[in-house]
Amino acid sequence: MSETTVFIAEKIITMNPGNPEGTAVAVRDGRILGVGSLEDLEIWGPYELNDSFADQVLIPGFVEAHSHTIVGGFWQFPYVGYFDRTAPDGTFWKGCQSVAEVIERLKEEEAKLDDPDEPLIAWGLDPIYFPGENVRAAELGQVSATRPVYVHHISGHIISVNSALMRRDGIGPETEAQGVVKDENGRPVGELQGPALFMAQSAFSRLWAAFNSDEAKWAFGYLARNAGVTTATELGASAFTPEAVASWQKVVNDPDFPARMAIAYSTRFGGPSDPQEMADQAVGLAEYATDKLHMGKLAKIWVDGSIQGYTARLRWPHYLDGRNGLWYIAPERFKEELMAYHKAGLTVHVHVNGDEATDLFLDTLEEILAEAPRFDHRHTAQHNQLATADQFRRMAALGMSANMFINHIYYWGDQHLTETVGPERAARMNALATAKREGAQFSVHSDEMVTPVGGLMLMWCAVNRVTASGKVLGPEERISVYDALKAVTIDAAYQLKMDHEVGTIECGKWADFAVLAEDPFEVDPMTLKDIPIWGTVVGGKLFPAA
Repeated sequence: MSETTVFIAEKIITMNPGNPEGTAVAVRDGRILGVGSLEDLEIWGPYELNDSFADQVLIPGFVEAHSHTIVGGFWQFPYVGYFDRTAPDGTFWKGCQSVAEVIERLKEEEAKLDDPDEPLIAWGLDPIYFPGENVRAAELGQVSATRPVYVHHISGHIISVNSALMRRDGIGPETEAQGVVKDENGRPVGELQGPALFMAQSAFSRLWAAFNSDEAKWAFGYLARNAGVTTATELGASAFTPEAVASWQKVVNDPDFPARMAIAYSTRFGGPSDPQEMADQAVGLAEYATDKLHMGKLAKIWVDGSIQGYTARLRWPHYLDGRNGLWYIAPERFKEELMAYHKAGLTVHVHVNGDEATDLFLDTLEEILAEAPRFDHRHTAQHNQLATADQFRRMAALGMSANMFINHIYYWGDQHLTETVGPERAARMNALATAKREGAQFSVHSDEMVTPVGGLMLMWCAVNRVTASGKVLGPEERISVYDALKAVTIDAAYQLKMDHEVGTIECGKWADFAVLAEDPFEVDPMTLKDIPIWGTVVGGKLFPAA
């Protein structure tokens, strides 16, 4: 049998400007030899022809530069989100579109638990869809007065808990901690924001074990495969103990795992507190890196929370009701951590949802680069949702990148118009056209578990900017299909320092493809998200969707 396989397709979109299209791609040892016609590829010698994709379209595998494999851990617990969602095993979960539906589902799941001391854990709650209502201790008391109940919000930054959990974890009127929401009498109401969510240890410890399990990683891999994603990330929500690293090695290096993974180091969930020790541990992970498992290159720092959770830090005039969000890290500490990672040669991905948080990143990095100049650092502002033209200009000048949470336009655009920031700022959220105009390098992401992983949905949001109710939000910020495809392939790979390996279909790179039923450049842009996905090819190995 020949060592070379040639895949033929109806069309191959390479995203390589020097050789933009073809109908055949030659693969050897998991890498691409060349793209063109069958005749063009004969120069490589004998080959085995694979016509599985003769009537399909090949594009570079989608690169998801901000995702969390912990979604596989969440799926070990019931879902109570607003939107319908499909679990990795194919189970369909109907969205809970009222507080009553949330409580009813929680009651149903509580009845399935035999051990009276076992916490009820659920996830996906999206209170912004229930204006004027809460899902806190008072409401969760309807589910159980004795069993701890823990409900993770879809933003990932807030939890709702019942009184039984607060009693078990010692959260009371005397608790003084940022993020513990209290009523006018100083009593905790059952909402823990930002760093305070870790206080719910009786339940979170179980969730954390699920997050770091082999099963969670496999479940994420299946979601990625079904969405055409061939390179994805765990952007900081992981343990880095020897056991956790061994799990990454075992799962991702398995030939049947359907994606490459880039893992960003973080100590948000535990680890050393000294910045230099943090940087040393992060760099030390490089010894475990393989072709599929990328470690030791990236680090993650959280600066603020989420806009829809009212915990992001916004420039004046802040939210519509005048409040502002939370700082997850003190500015002085942020500089210490960023400097340590920067000097260690890492690319740092910084969570900055609000524009005030983006200012802190820009100001701090400007100081650091003056003290410790470094070429090609590619430090990236993650989410970066309210960034303005002046901020994008500074990013370009500082050599930064922006990875923007474009799915917010669909999932929360209507709420941003009326509940959080108002029409003017909502219209320029995730301002991709402005970023391009000001010369800032950018990509877009799903932040799975917050929204489902998938390059086509990201493209659809970037090109159309349509909300869940059908409004067009900021038409001036729409970008072309070509720029959207760049943002989920080669431009995303750039931010992971993997653009020499993936992101285009060209000689020398890994043979990683998404297999589509239709050409994204030929369909109505409003149907981009609906293009059927056959599956993926990773390193020349076929992974059909299920």
